[in-house]
Amino acid sequence: MSQYSYKTQSEKYEFISGQHGGYYRHDFIDHAYLYNLYFPPEAIFANFKEQIHDLVLNYPVAQDALAGLVGKIIDQPAERIVVGNGAAELIKIVSGHIAGKLIVPVPSFNEYANAAPSGNVVEFPLEFPSFQLNVDKFAAEAIRLKADVAVVVTPNNPTSLLIPKSDLIRLARKLETHNCILIIDESFLDFSENPEQISLEQEIENYPNVAIFKSMSKAYGICGLRIGYMLSANSKFTKTLRNGVHIWNINGFAEEFLRILPDYKEEFIESCKKVRSDRDSLYKKLCGIEGMAVFKPDANYIFCRLPDSVQSAPEITKKLFIEHNMYIKDCSGKTQPDSDRYLRIASRTEAENCKLVAALIDVMDLSTCKA
Repeated sequence: MSQYSYKTQSEKYEFISGQHGGYYRHDFIDHAYLYNLYFPPEAIFANFKEQIHDLVLNYPVAQDALAGLVGKIIDQPAERIVVGNGAAELIKIVSGHIAGKLIVPVPSFNEYANAAPSGNVVEFPLEFPSFQLNVDKFAAEAIRLKADVAVVVTPNNPTSLLIPKSDLIRLARKLETHNCILIIDESFLDFSENPEQISLEQEIENYPNVAIFKSMSKAYGICGLRIGYMLSANSKFTKTLRNGVHIWNINGFAEEFLRILPDYKEEFIESCKKVRSDRDSLYKKLCGIEGMAVFKPDANYIFCRLPDSVQSAPEITKKLFIEHNMYIKDCSGKTQPDSDRYLRIASRTEAENCKLVAALIDVMDLSTCKA
């Protein structure tokens, strides 16, 4: 701990709130970052240990081979896939170098807008207070602005709300005739009920203007390995994106993970079931807090609006950290009405979620919980 300069819990909060990772080094309960706590299994770590010398000492494979490895996992041809050093690398290339005019509903994952040059992004407000996406209005605005890239995140971050598959198909069809690529970010889809039935992944050949982005860090619990991919049947878009990545953009540990992942399919499915169970229990407990507006989640985190009678979301977040050493995300940095009233809470284990709800009630000066 001596390498960090904070001396009080308040100073620690100010330090942590300015970081983008490395949380495990600072001894607090992380209800902010969004990942699967039940995967990968220990057998995968044992595999890394056995091969650590080869993984460290040798060059990893390049893009063609990596795309083939991901293709085996998702049952898609390698030529449709680009593998990134996390989805963030691919987002940076698309937003920063490929898109001329990009449109994205807000609130959403900020990186799509942050990675774009000034003036190249249009933020389209979701319906308020439901935070649902009206795909017809969104398509009309994209067409009016002559956007060449439109982005939707489903389930959305921070709202944890899913966009119906039928809406996505209608949106894709509307944009197709206007030369607009539709990016569907499915990074949290594995935490939804029946994800294989709501993803467009296995139907991608039917939608030539659709590109699916996926961060594997979230669903597979491998934030430190940094793996993401793009899937599209649009060969021109795929080639352009692939030309933007470096020859060795993925390290040997990430490559090995992709190689052995198919052997752990059942373990992964079971891990997602556990995540959903914990999340649903947390949702019910949060709904029991008087005055809290809680959105029914489709991902592994929960979006909620604080009771009007309590302090703002930034104040509650800071108080929770200082008094209970728990970290959640307030939404004051998101583009949305009343942003300082909203929280995004990542679900952890059942025991940790129970402690989180009790701590929230304490810092909000609410003495009873109906859950």
